[in-house]
Amino acid sequence: MKTVHIVGMGTGRQDLAGRHRDVIAGADVLVGAGRHLALFAEHPARKKEISSPVSGVIECIRAAMADDLRVVVLATGDPMFYGIGKTLAEDLGEKNVAVVPNVSIMAEAFARIGKSWNDAAVVSLHGRAAETGLVAALAGTKPVFLYTDPGHPPDWAARVICEKNPGRWQMCVFERLGESGENIAWMAPRDAAGAAFAEPNSVLLWPDEKSGYAKSPVLGGPEESYAHERGMITKSEVRAVTLSKLRLAPDHVLWDLGAGSGSISIEAGLFITRGRIVAVEKNPARAHHIRENRRRFNIPGLEVHRLELPGGMDGLPDPDRVFVGGGGRDIAGVLLQAAGRLPAGGRIVVNAVVLETVTASFAIFRELGLAADVVELQVGRGAEMPAGTRISAANPVFVVTGER
Repeated sequence: MKTVHIVGMGTGRQDLAGRHRDVIAGADVLVGAGRHLALFAEHPARKKEISSPVSGVIECIRAAMADDLRVVVLATGDPMFYGIGKTLAEDLGEKNVAVVPNVSIMAEAFARIGKSWNDAAVVSLHGRAAETGLVAALAGTKPVFLYTDPGHPPDWAARVICEKNPGRWQMCVFERLGESGENIAWMAPRDAAGAAFAEPNSVLLWPDEKSGYAKSPVLGGPEESYAHERGMITKSEVRAVTLSKLRLAPDHVLWDLGAGSGSISIEAGLFITRGRIVAVEKNPARAHHIRENRRRFNIPGLEVHRLELPGGMDGLPDPDRVFVGGGGRDIAGVLLQAAGRLPAGGRIVVNAVVLETVTASFAIFRELGLAADVVELQVGRGAEMPAGTRISAANPVFVVTGER
């Protein structure tokens, strides 16, 4: 059974070196996109166009391998960098494929505009998780290169950006790179949202230095860096301990109930990059502060819901983690509903300033079968005096944790 060769085409025939051409010349079967096969119309090999579903193409390759035919797959860019090479190697077996790499579309795109891609993030918009991956990348501060597909073209990406993170990015769209009709254009997402683009295409998102966004939140960031109503913010030291108790993971869904300024939600964005952060706040002015902090710290995946707890919680996605920073007078009802929605291994953390809330939390957690724990935080901060520095004590905060 002959080895299947996967040849990277770069941006087209002009990128093929001698070894690429030699492998292609020896093919009995050529597999590739229609535009690639058209470059070898004179080649005597049997042609098979790659189309959806890819499983049909793989079966065709398997049949040719069984007949001991030499199969060569023509792939865009570098086959092993967000290309078909990975899929073929997994399905056919790594020992049954040989890859002849080429320049990637991403490398070519950055070279065309004279920019380095050392620190760039990469997102493939292929598949169901396209929006999740894009929104997660928008939370960063580095350039983002998007591998588009017909179902998720540049205008689709632009609409997501306009909804989740307007004003943060400039777009560079690459159309038919290396082919006839090539076009490279910079534009604002709002201009790309209603436009049509020639295929194949790809997109570079470049941070707009004039946008005024903070670079990134920090764990336990200073209160003055947040928009907030006086006193309605979790103190930085308490915030750091609370987030450690939540034990957040990239794909978690977090509820921040009674979110206030949203400082816990903002810093949760350091850990939750693929999941959802749901901030619930009934006060309209505080909800406005959460949205301002979302903009300021560039956390596009943060959702803001104006609800009066415990009402409205049924419509929220099931949480992996819950933080309760304020529950109003019906704290027991809030805790019962929130803790009751947790899965096995789920955690709920309550910040309490009165002993009655600690008592209620313990009672409800144990009633629901959660392991309960409490930590008392007594924070003292340095305050300057004429003779030196004294420690000014803040009110104690109790951090109550329940785990299912």
